[in-house]
Amino acid sequence: MKNYLIIGASTGIGLQSAALLSKNNQVFGTYSKNKINNASQLQYHYCNVLDETQDLSFLPETLDGLVYCPGAVNLKPFARIKPEDFIKDYELQVLGAIKIIQQILPKLKAVDLSSIVLFSTVAVQSGYNFHSLVASSKGAIEGLTKSLAAEFAPKIRVNCIAPSITMTPLVAGLLNTDDKIQTTAAKHPLKKIGSATDVAHLVEFLVTDKSSWITGQVFHIDGGMSTLKV
Repeated sequence: MKNYLIIGASTGIGLQSAALLSKNNQVFGTYSKNKINNASQLQYHYCNVLDETQDLSFLPETLDGLVYCPGAVNLKPFARIKPEDFIKDYELQVLGAIKIIQQILPKLKAVDLSSIVLFSTVAVQSGYNFHSLVASSKGAIEGLTKSLAAEFAPKIRVNCIAPSITMTPLVAGLLNTDDKIQTTAAKHPLKKIGSATDVAHLVEFLVTDKSSWITGQVFHIDGGMSTLKV
């Protein structure tokens, strides 16, 4: 049985990823606000990546993979965003991932082949109004993905997932009416909004040995949004 760590496993994509992976593996999930009870092969522990230090003493000596899920989607006109807002967003989405990876790196190196999965957004490569805050941080994540994939090869694979908007609590305020849901779905070539489970299946593929010959990639799971004009 393999060991996986999911940071931010109490809601949305992290929660669904933990449910999938824990069917055949030992999963250590973390929460910062919404505590969830342990289940078979799934242990939950407190971890806030914004804290000065993180207590990961609950982890075993070896880890086969990490999934870093914490994120934020704050859509505002650029003129209304303060420089410190960019710093706060970067601390959560980029520095948080860096701190966790550096702390568990020896555990990932202790197995023959391990994996890291990070998250970006379709807005990095496509460009949308009012997305400068999230696209800046996630653009850094895409750069980090490729740099670490090169540096950690061949022992640790590093890949990134760049979804379009999905039906998760993270974006509940953007999809809080039927009209908003229908309008947003219509913008995608597949004419629907993705679910947390849709993305979790890709997480499971990338963090496990099912993708053992894949590293340094950014995968778009976005209903065709990033590549198709229909």
